[in-house]
Order: sequence, then structure tokens, then C-alpha cells
Amino acid sequence: MSNIDHKPKSALVLPGGGARGAFQVGVLKAIAELVPRGKPNPFAVISGSSAGAVNTVVLAAKARRFKIAVAELLGVWSNFRCDQVYRTDRRTMLKSSLHWFAAIVTGGMIGMPKSLLDNSPLRALLSRNVRFPQIQIALEAGWLEAVAITAAGYSSAQSHTFFQATDGHLPWARTRRIGEQENLNLDHVMASIAVPMVFSPVLIGNEYFGDGAMRQATPLSPAIHLGADRILVIGVRNEVTDEESPHGEVPPFPSFAQIAGYTLDALFLDGLYSDLERMTRINQLIDAVPAEHRQGVVSEMRAIDTMVVVPSKDLREIANRHRKELPFAMRALLYGIGGRNKAENRLVSYLLFERTFTRELIDLGYRDAMKVRDELAAFINGDPIPRLFAPAWVKHDLLDVDPT
Repeated sequence: MSNIDHKPKSALVLPGGGARGAFQVGVLKAIAELVPRGKPNPFAVISGSSAGAVNTVVLAAKARRFKIAVAELLGVWSNFRCDQVYRTDRRTMLKSSLHWFAAIVTGGMIGMPKSLLDNSPLRALLSRNVRFPQIQIALEAGWLEAVAITAAGYSSAQSHTFFQATDGHLPWARTRRIGEQENLNLDHVMASIAVPMVFSPVLIGNEYFGDGAMRQATPLSPAIHLGADRILVIGVRNEVTDEESPHGEVPPFPSFAQIAGYTLDALFLDGLYSDLERMTRINQLIDAVPAEHRQGVVSEMRAIDTMVVVPSKDLREIANRHRKELPFAMRALLYGIGGRNKAENRLVSYLLFERTFTRELIDLGYRDAMKVRDELAAFINGDPIPRLFAPAWVKHDLLDVDPT
């Protein structure tokens, strides 16, 4: 019998967010303190996309000792440098910029670049530190039931969730999204983090794949398909809205950097909050119908308890304090596309893989998690939690529902 058979089947969902993924590690640090020493991973299902996929496979491969898995994540994220994620030397950055310029002015006659940045350093880092065969060992030992990574297929125009699981879990197919069971490897992770235009697509089988957040309109779906009864979501966006321009004043024209940051924000995170609202509405419908009166489609549904932890502070402001830590070549590139002022901090917060920034996000994640320590303990222990629990710093109108 596995260590999770007697509890509700809990899932951990880790969405993408580039360098903001350090916040997830801070929350995981707090959770690790709630798990007894020597105990295995407390989540039956772990699902991630984009940067969240990196944290997902580390937790899955080290599922035997949850504290050790989190310690390894802390070791990497606390000491990150941009050149461990993408090449930042001036020669490479200049060559990439000139290649893009030449390809555009010649109509692609010299060949189009595969991506803006070269993330081969990250591939090398993950290759050295993640032992993918250990995932199957964790499944067979009962330390884990399923792990899922999502990527987007460029040819099929579908969201593909690649999952590795114990017996009894079946593939699924829905509109524009499918679940495929296969042994996970480094290509799945690199595909899931392949932000369009920024990082190169990855070939898996006979199709190229890009960032998992693309077309992932229902990021909670993989965990639900894999049998989760409750879901813990560690988001990486706070809900501080931008200030509007004074009445009658025309705002500055948005720079390319501002538009790029806005696009990444929508790509990584908007689907998550829409999915949370949708699931909450379904839970309300199920709860409103007495069990003896549930028929048809309602009788086949099950309510999913959900806990959400997101940053209590504006990560863009934190990024702005550390933006000078970016390598010179990267700062020059950002300046070239208009990334010079406060409006572009959103983009900077996704690309700033520097330890001064990631350490502050880890600390923030830890503090925010400890503010809801009791609720987190209830979640991982299988005790009752509200249908939807969100910390006090999350506005209720985030999901347009009453979180109680």
C-alpha cells in the first residue's frame, strides 16, 4: 500500500513563470518543514508546465525524500545565474541580434534563426542534475502516482500533457488537448519551457513542441484527469493592477518589451485563473444539488477542493530593484527593445535568473506560505479544507467568487 492510499488524492500544480518560479521553491521550502524528516513526497500527483515543469521533475525524481528534493531545488534556485539558463556572452548575443536583423531585411534568404536566446546551458544543467529513471522507481515504490508535463504541439495545434503514472491511468482526449502516457525525459522538459520565439522548439516524435502554457486553457485538467481530489496551486503572479493614466492624459506608446512582458503574463497565467473560476462554479453546482437528486452529467462529477498560494508582493517591483544584475549583453538587448523603465519590469521579472532576485522570491514564497501554515498542514495531512482557499492578500474578485 502506498503512503497516500488512506488520504484524499492530493495534487500539486506548478504553472510557468520563468525566473518567477523561484517563488514556488520558497513555498515548497515551507511545505518541507511540515513534512516529517525522512518522509516521501506528500503529493499523489505533480503537474507542471514551463518553468514549473523543471520543479516538477526534480520533485518526482527525488520523491523518496521530499526534504532532499526541496533542498536540491533551493540549492539551484538560490545560486542561479542567467548564463546557467541561456547563453549571455556578448559574442553570442551580438550574433543572434545580427542574424535576426539580416533574416528580416533579406526576407529569410539567409535562413531564419531558431530562437532569440540559446538555452543549451539549461539543458546541460538539467542533464547533470535530474535522473529521470528515478521517476519510475518512485511510481513503483508508491511515493508518487503520476507526474505530468505539458507542452504545445506546433503541427497539431494541441496542448499535449505527457504523463508517467502507475497502472490504471488512461490517456485522454478533449478539444485541443490530449494526455499521452510515456516515460518522461529531458526533451519533454525542454519542450515545456520553450517560450515561443525566445527558446527553440523541441522535436518529440514527429512533432515540434513549444512552451506548455500555450493552448493550455485548463491547466488544472491534467491533475484532475489523473485522479486528484484536491489541488494545491502555487502561482507566481500577484494581483496588483497597473495604475491608469490620469483622466484625459494619453499614455506612452507601449514598447516592444512592454508588449512582450504582457504577452508572457497572459501566456503563463491567465488560463490558470480562468480555470480556477470555472472549477469553482462547477463545485458550487455540485454542492447545490443534493446527492440523492444528482442525475446525468452531475452524477458523474466530483467536487475538487483547491488551495491557491500566490505572491503577496508585486514581483515586477522586486525585479526592478535587481535589473542591474542582468548580464550586460542582456541589458543591452532589453534597452534595444525598449526595456528601460518601470513599464517593462514584467518582462524583466521573467528573464532575471540571477541569485539576488531568485533569493528574494524564495524568501517571499517562504514567508507567504508560513502565513497559511495551518491550512497547508491540513492540505498535506488530508484534513478538511474549504472548497477554495486563497490567502487574505488575494482579492476575492480575482476569481469573482466567495473563496469560502
